[in-house]
Amino acid sequence: MPDERVRAAAPTRPGDPVDPGRRVAAAERGATRIADRVVAKIASRAAREALVVLPPDAGPPHATVVVRHDTARVRVSLELDYPSDIGGQCAAVRRQVARRVKMLAGMDVPEVTVQVERLHSMQSRGAAQGRTQ
Repeated sequence: MPDERVRAAAPTRPGDPVDPGRRVAAAERGATRIADRVVAKIASRAAREALVVLPPDAGPPHATVVVRHDTARVRVSLELDYPSDIGGQCAAVRRQVARRVKMLAGMDVPEVTVQVERLHSMQSRGAAQGRTQ
């Protein structure tokens, strides 16, 4: 019966032949780089998850990111209903974006800037539907 034990990994040098039975240490395997646009999509989706209700005619949240090493700085632009708890909704978006980017991309998020692009008034929506006061 052949010996099925795994041989200990010896340090390799560039150009050395590859031994298929050799275990490669984590530091020698390389790194996974997650594109900025992927992190932006994660952040946009997380922002949408954090908002309980979006105005019917609002566009989806949009995120831009700057990634350096394992740190992402995120800016989220969104539209909200008015009147509503704008500060509470922005805080929920910040928490959810930081949590989801950390969980899915493994990046720290020290800064999430939330920019409210537009407030949708319930009164103006009613007037647009032909209601009178």
